Amino acid sequence: MERQKQITTWLAALWPGRSFTLAPASADASFRRYFRVTLDDGATRIVMDAPPANEDCRPWLAVQTLFQDAGAHVPEVLAQDLERGFLLLSDLGNTTYLQALDADNASMLYADAIAALIRIQRASRPGALPEYDQTLLRRELDLFPQWYLEKHHRMMLSENDKQSLEAVFDRILAVNLAEPKVFVHRDYHSRNLMFVPPSSAGNPGIIDFQDAVYGPISYDMASLLKDAYVEWEEDLALDWLVRYWEQARKAGLPVAVDFGEFFRDYEWMGVQRHVKVLGIFARLYHRDGKDGYLKDLPLVARYLRKACERYSELSPLRKLLDRVEDKVTVLGYTMNAGDVGKRGA
Repeated sequence: MERQKQITTWLAALWPGRSFTLAPASADASFRRYFRVTLDDGATRIVMDAPPANEDCRPWLAVQTLFQDAGAHVPEVLAQDLERGFLLLSDLGNTTYLQALDADNASMLYADAIAALIRIQRASRPGALPEYDQTLLRRELDLFPQWYLEKHHRMMLSENDKQSLEAVFDRILAVNLAEPKVFVHRDYHSRNLMFVPPSSAGNPGIIDFQDAVYGPISYDMASLLKDAYVEWEEDLALDWLVRYWEQARKAGLPVAVDFGEFFRDYEWMGVQRHVKVLGIFARLYHRDGKDGYLKDLPLVARYLRKACERYSELSPLRKLLDRVEDKVTVLGYTMNAGDVGKRGA
């Protein structure tokens, strides 16, 4: 409540003599919170509350400038108080892609998201954003054994397990780091893309980009099409991926000339992301007391399993997932441990 009082005082100083109301808009996985301000004339704004002890607004501001200059539809910065961690932003509405998507509009909305991503990627240059380097990618992978396997599933890893996991992580990183680099939003998915009316600046509105980096070109497409919160038929997702690849080539982006090679990069990038996400979602629950992401773990694990089943080099990961799901393989069929001996599995 103290932070909210400070926000009210700050806004009153920005708008002397005007009345307004303040209501929670959303929160994310960090310490940031968002409030929607409604002014006396009905206009709305968004306040980002980023406590300086826990969050730094400057990376968000830096990426906002880069993406806005690239032609992406991001919130406009109207006022700022970095000392207290407050930003006043334009309002992109309260309807996310996740809420708006349906079978009728999905292809149109994903086409818009792909077009926006290509605009961002075309503006890429080294040195403008932190490198998505081996250290950072590996740190993310390490969340999986620590939080998902050991903490969440209470799985004790043997020395052999650890060595096998180390080897497969090395293989994943080798593929990831061999990709060409561009600007990477790093969470380009249905909860961070806003559906905006056709009369406004256009879809999608893009938010939650403060962790953007300079890294593998397939990363944001893996985030978009292997979304932890919504699942599409593989044939449909593949069609969208092909459309991205074709448009990226026309735009002069450094995607692989052969689509099969690009698809493998995309798959292995998805593996890195989903290993990380399983660890993060488990950590959010066990460390931060946020249980809202637990319901999304099965879909993320399913994406990971599908990729591991396609590539034999990833079999150590698949075997760990087997153990997590308490499954065994009998005569070529995957069965629940409790169903061993039953027919028709």
